[in-house]
Amino acid sequence: MKSITTPKWRQSLPYLTLVYVILYILNKKISQKILISYHEIHIKTGSDLPLRFRYDGTFKILQVADMHYGMGMTSRCRNVMATEFEYCSDLNTTRFLKRMIEAEKPDFIAFTKDNTCGKSTTDAAESLLKAFGPAIESGLPWGAVLGNHDQKSTMNRQELMHFISLMDYSVAQNNPSINTAKQHIDVFGNYDLKVYGPPGSHLATNSVFNLFFLDSWDREIVQGVSTYRWIRESQLSWLRGVSEQLQGQKQDSNDELVRACPAPGIVFFHIPVPEMQELYDKEIVGQFQQAVSCSKVNSGVLQTLVSIGDVKAVFVGHDHTNDFCGNIEGIWLCYGGGFGYHAYGRAGWPRRARVILAELWKGENEWVGVERIKTWKRLADEKLSKIDEQVLLEVWPSR
Repeated sequence: MKSITTPKWRQSLPYLTLVYVILYILNKKISQKILISYHEIHIKTGSDLPLRFRYDGTFKILQVADMHYGMGMTSRCRNVMATEFEYCSDLNTTRFLKRMIEAEKPDFIAFTKDNTCGKSTTDAAESLLKAFGPAIESGLPWGAVLGNHDQKSTMNRQELMHFISLMDYSVAQNNPSINTAKQHIDVFGNYDLKVYGPPGSHLATNSVFNLFFLDSWDREIVQGVSTYRWIRESQLSWLRGVSEQLQGQKQDSNDELVRACPAPGIVFFHIPVPEMQELYDKEIVGQFQQAVSCSKVNSGVLQTLVSIGDVKAVFVGHDHTNDFCGNIEGIWLCYGGGFGYHAYGRAGWPRRARVILAELWKGENEWVGVERIKTWKRLADEKLSKIDEQVLLEVWPSR
């Protein structure tokens, strides 16, 4: 009797089917990560530049210090009272930023880091997109500097600044646009932004207010002791060169009023300078609640700012429960105050943000130059309470 045998092609069919299924699953899971065709290419949406004063002669900056954004809803708040929130996470930080943008309607947002809470995120890019989301949604120009926590996730400092510079409406720069020091600056995020006069005015083509951004680094071992790093001489040399160039351009102007009114500048970086410790025993506006966490090395930042003459104020972050402004040698040194809920804070002490307002002086017929720089803070309470309004600069041009 003949045995009945199954054709070979029928025996191989289940195996072929299994191989096909496996290949299909692998293709779906892997190809999205390696093939550009699976992703829509996004082209950066740029800001309207240059930055400029409004028609009413004002320019407003929102400073956001120390968001410490993690992964969103799963990153819980720190140092908040149990009675304040039913559930508190990074989303409270997002809500606060949206409220501040809506309430103050700034012309520019300055993020003075730490924007992400390094070790709390498994994807630096994702956290940055969430942290800066409200700024991007607003369509406002914004810039940022690096803190000491940002690089503790999946990007180093160079990658972080490059990524930030490519985000929608960001005007941040990875490296200086002009290196007047003619030497290598091995840090990332040193740049300057010029703020021009109101549209249609004779100052429309002139920078009347300058913003400087410096990378204050991370940590370093000095003689066997760990300390915060410091702003290097190469950075200060670059800053001096840019300042001299800006002042020289103003003096070369054919406009007498432009030459007569110097353009003041302000500086943003993250880690405070050692001199801020001296303000403990001096008159300040705001609260001095924790020791100043600065470098043990004084690299001469304050002396440089005094010598170049045009910088009137410095705005930093880093020490979340300090929010004061104090004056040393004619330079205002100001903390932004802790903004983010995933960052450490103080229970019962509301998170806060700083606002900086520059106002032009109006002559008989034309805007002349910056007359006044003011600042205040808003609390993350129900009313966004406005506190500690003060004048940092007041100039009375000759009439």
